[in-house]
Amino acid sequence: MELIRGTQDIYYVGVQDETIDLFEDQYMVPQGISYNSYVIRDSKIAVMDTVDERGTDVWFDSLEEALDGKAPDYLVIHHMEPDHSANIVAFMAKYPETKLVGNAKTFTFMKQFFGENFEANQVVIKEGDTLELGAHTLKFVMAPMVHWPEVFVSYDEASKTLFSADAFGKFGVPGVNLYDNQSDWKDEARRYYINIVGKYGAMTTAFLKKASALDIERILPLHGPVLDQNLSYYLDLYKTWGSYVPERKGTVILAASTHGNMVRAAERFAEILKGRGEEVLVFDVNRDDPAEMVAEMFAYDKAVIATITYDGGLMPAMMDMLYRLKHKGYQNRKVGIIESGTWGPVAARIVRAELEGCKNLTVAEKTVTILSAMNEKTEGDFIELADELLG
Repeated sequence: MELIRGTQDIYYVGVQDETIDLFEDQYMVPQGISYNSYVIRDSKIAVMDTVDERGTDVWFDSLEEALDGKAPDYLVIHHMEPDHSANIVAFMAKYPETKLVGNAKTFTFMKQFFGENFEANQVVIKEGDTLELGAHTLKFVMAPMVHWPEVFVSYDEASKTLFSADAFGKFGVPGVNLYDNQSDWKDEARRYYINIVGKYGAMTTAFLKKASALDIERILPLHGPVLDQNLSYYLDLYKTWGSYVPERKGTVILAASTHGNMVRAAERFAEILKGRGEEVLVFDVNRDDPAEMVAEMFAYDKAVIATITYDGGLMPAMMDMLYRLKHKGYQNRKVGIIESGTWGPVAARIVRAELEGCKNLTVAEKTVTILSAMNEKTEGDFIELADELLG
């Protein structure tokens, strides 16, 4: 266990999982993931969430050390997703007198997951309720759909600490200590937020409005490092992400190819944009991490979909990317289209139809059509498209 710095009696008892390959069986996590859990030792002892089943033994060892022979009074359950709730039943078998703190939906989901919701042990809370532990008082703030409907956060008035559930989490383990990776938090936090929470921007914004009324000195999320430096930086990024506005100017090019011609075309178009001072990222949708591509598409203010016609449609990887973007609420950007085909290019028409499902996109009127391979005409078309995107 580790004492949270700046506090006298809040301890970290989470688990750093560096062996997992896919988080939620879909997101690549080469730097692992942490399942964070905390203990507040006061006149009453509160355990803040359990951990994933992958970390059961390590968590119980740390928990027992933090409890120092005492039994916990409360288990606060901010989120019922299994990476945080998997050990509730085992916890209650070990500490059967503990009160479980959650809202009505928490206990509905608990029953669905485990066939048991420990009715006699329930403390059912709602917006604004408080829990007195002694020197510490927890105030509960509902955060529905950030990113499940039962989610809430806890604010400890004594230490000015926000237990933020999945909000402000990131992929990767904290590192040597809990405060590592604060400086490089943004990229993996964006990849986490956009792919997992991003669909629920309106709910995130509503939660942030409530959080802004709290005097917060540290944020203790359920994934990633403890945040206790320059908190306005993290809050501002969440406001940006939750409102679907770009972080910065630049262009992301998503390219789909079978024999490399479209990827080469995308790279040539990127050279033209860079020659005009534009920041550009080029991704091969058949090879690169889909979660990273989605996250970067939300980071920049412009994008280009560069795709071949494949079997009278689009390549599966590109169709998947367009689905992911629509599903996560892609909007408020400028988009260009580059298509190619040999005998019947229809990719641009399909891409335009797919993008109609996104809000407030400005799709460039100029479409670049490549017949089999680039030629002199292509170069002129690229310049026209660049003029329109950067104009």
